[in-house]
Amino acid sequence: MTPTPHSPRITRIAWGVLQTDDGRTFKDAKLYPGGGREWDWRETGTQHEPGVQPSDVEELLDHGATVIVLSKGMLERLQVQPETLRMLEERGVPVHVASTKEAVMEYNALRERQPVGGLFHSTC
Repeated sequence: MTPTPHSPRITRIAWGVLQTDDGRTFKDAKLYPGGGREWDWRETGTQHEPGVQPSDVEELLDHGATVIVLSKGMLERLQVQPETLRMLEERGVPVHVASTKEAVMEYNALRERQPVGGLFHSTC
């Protein structure tokens, strides 16, 4: 059985910039076991309100995440839809929701012990 790969470690977070230990830079990021990519809100029609949708989180679960971290932005303007939290609860997936800097700290700690996925918004 192949072990689940670690999620990338976030090495820097600043307004409009998120960097990972594999040398990549993002504005908004989807990170998951084995990799990550730019989080393009246009793919699912995500907006600050009503916020993160279940479809935004599905890719993280598809890549083997067993715990999810959702950032609300640096100024906590990004909301999380109740349906998203309900979907994760129904699947038995723990979720942490916090401001971006707090979410980064939580994500980096979790990635050391379990397959974690995260959505990170690096501005408002």
